[in-house]
Amino acid sequence: MKHILIKTALAAFLMGGVATSCVNDLNISSIDPQSSSTYEDMQLLAKVYGTLGLTGQRGPDGSGDISSNEGESGFYRTTFNLQELCTDECLWAWQTDPDIPQITNIDWTSSSERVQWAFQRLAFDVTLCNFYLTNTEDKAEAPDYKLYRAEVRFLRALHLWYFLDLWGKAPFKTTYDIYELPVEKAGKELYDWIDQELTAIEPELAEVGAFNNSANFGRADKGVAYMLHARLALNSEVYTKGAVKDYQKAIDYCNLLDGKYELSTAAKNGYTGYEQVFMADNDQNLQAMKEIIFPIRQDGLKTKCYSGANYLVSSTRITGMPYMGTNNGWSCNFARAALVKKFFPTIEDCPISTVAAPSTTSEAEVIALDEAAGTTTKDVQQKANDQRALFYSGYGGVLRKLQSDQIAGFGSGLSIVKWSNIRTDGAQTSDIEFPDVDIPLFRYAEMYLTRAEAKYRLSGDPQQARADIEVLRSRAGASTPATITEQYIIDEWCREFYMEGRRRSDLVRFGLFTGDKYLWDFKGGVAAGRSVEDFFNVYPIPADDINGNKNLSQNPRY
Repeated sequence: MKHILIKTALAAFLMGGVATSCVNDLNISSIDPQSSSTYEDMQLLAKVYGTLGLTGQRGPDGSGDISSNEGESGFYRTTFNLQELCTDECLWAWQTDPDIPQITNIDWTSSSERVQWAFQRLAFDVTLCNFYLTNTEDKAEAPDYKLYRAEVRFLRALHLWYFLDLWGKAPFKTTYDIYELPVEKAGKELYDWIDQELTAIEPELAEVGAFNNSANFGRADKGVAYMLHARLALNSEVYTKGAVKDYQKAIDYCNLLDGKYELSTAAKNGYTGYEQVFMADNDQNLQAMKEIIFPIRQDGLKTKCYSGANYLVSSTRITGMPYMGTNNGWSCNFARAALVKKFFPTIEDCPISTVAAPSTTSEAEVIALDEAAGTTTKDVQQKANDQRALFYSGYGGVLRKLQSDQIAGFGSGLSIVKWSNIRTDGAQTSDIEFPDVDIPLFRYAEMYLTRAEAKYRLSGDPQQARADIEVLRSRAGASTPATITEQYIIDEWCREFYMEGRRRSDLVRFGLFTGDKYLWDFKGGVAAGRSVEDFFNVYPIPADDINGNKNLSQNPRY
């Protein structure tokens, strides 16, 4: 199993039995499990893990698991877009791209292709898990296979959690059978299944932190199962429509993790502990590794794709910015004003350049201009009194605005430089375009905020969240106010986890994603923000999948 994520990948599998539309939209590659037994178990296991960070067989394109644009089809990119592009954290600069205005404005329909891409990717991955579990069952008595099967069951539960969170339901199957369509499992029924499945597999997984090392980094152990269980429980009231409120369970699972990992706190070569978690050597920097409970493995040479870390780094850069970390700035994702305001209640307090450097300006010259003007990222962090304020507002690449009344390109907001393909030790990365930075899908900081919020929800007293919030703010070099409010808790989720693919979930849980209780720039498609109807709290089941599977029903109002 050593380095299983980057050793090999098996050809894409037939998707029979997921949904007719999925079958029609998938590329069927060289191995058909109905007619060939030439696959190797370890290759299949590698493929199951590999789908978290890869999009096909060759990378970065040319033999995708799913048809359409391969770069858009990956697990992380599809789920990230549905969790982030519609929220108060970021905006996609190019509003003429297909389906982007609908996602930006929270105005999607059952025909929205980005919703369908996420649905199909999750369905593909679940089917792959089922195929592995169905075809290794006779080897379950072997110790290694018992462990591997528990890991695959965790990955399947994780994908079904995404279904529950995004759609409130899932096309559900636990075996591989092309003749049987998935049934629909929704709400409390699906919540209970995931809860029970995690409970069943947790004793069979490796001990907490067993894979928190260079040999096995990226494999699932008890630690990530506990963290997913806590996340599930924290959202219990939303997922079950009030039938279950498992806040004590969330606290209990957090307590199982307390002290088993460590926050990255010590500065290294000018980089804060927080920054190091999102840098190119976060799979070798022992301090960063200790915070990462479960990463999506990425390597600039061995996991080339446009959907994982490359998406996070390249989409937030434009040519001419300093410390690019890549030679390919897509100039796509930038900060909404609402995100900047989480660090600067008076947004004008954020330093910003009033001119852009000419395109002929060298990187060294841009850096010198920024240092002279006080518009480096370090200046932003210092002015914010928070090391997590990883924005670039300087001279490089384009003239930026703190906030804008229209989405008019990449300069309509500050650049977000949280994800960085630069090593803390200054060494070269594997590739000049594709990043090495592993994606921390679960990290230890989530334990603190989950427990903080669960204590508040259980007691009704926001002050109960203070102790855990203070730990994270201390790491960030930020003070904690004497009075903690509900609004402060949801704002702290944003400050700690922005651009990590979870913001929509948090806003829904606080009742802020729809309605008019909280407005942010371009919510509902207008610059000042406007109310959005509550049925948008879940996504529609794609029309093609409804038509292809008589067992699926549409969410209300779609």
